[in-house]
Amino acid sequence: MPTPTPVRIDPSYGIKAVPGEKLPWDQVEAWLVASRNYWICTTRPDGRPHAKPVWGAWIDDRALWSTGDGSVTGRNLAANPAVVVHVESGDETAILEGTFAFERDADLIARFVEVYADKYDIRLELEEIYGLRPDTCLAWTEADYPNTATRWVF
Repeated sequence: MPTPTPVRIDPSYGIKAVPGEKLPWDQVEAWLVASRNYWICTTRPDGRPHAKPVWGAWIDDRALWSTGDGSVTGRNLAANPAVVVHVESGDETAILEGTFAFERDADLIARFVEVYADKYDIRLELEEIYGLRPDTCLAWTEADYPNTATRWVF
């Protein structure tokens, strides 16, 4: 998969970062792979926000997770596919934004099931998984925010 393009964030936030210089994409991707929990943020049909942690995986430049179609998250995404996915850490931050889509490719699902089993010691049986191929990723390290904050565009 091609590396996303780093772009400068509005300097009015106090950001001095040269995009991607002190926080290369491979470091951000390592956080996405290693994260145990991912926060999924959706919008209810009445406009109220909803956030919840889920177990999932980062595979082939996409965040993948499973949730019940009848869950609040599942119902929200059925009504509005816009989603934000955030790794669990606020110290090594990666915030993905975009539109979810169901992934139904059998090979991808098999890889997801293996990663999930290795990570959580649970083997799922799935025909589809929720997926986000992000449009953007906002990332930084808390310890060096002004010099690391970078927006990545896919």
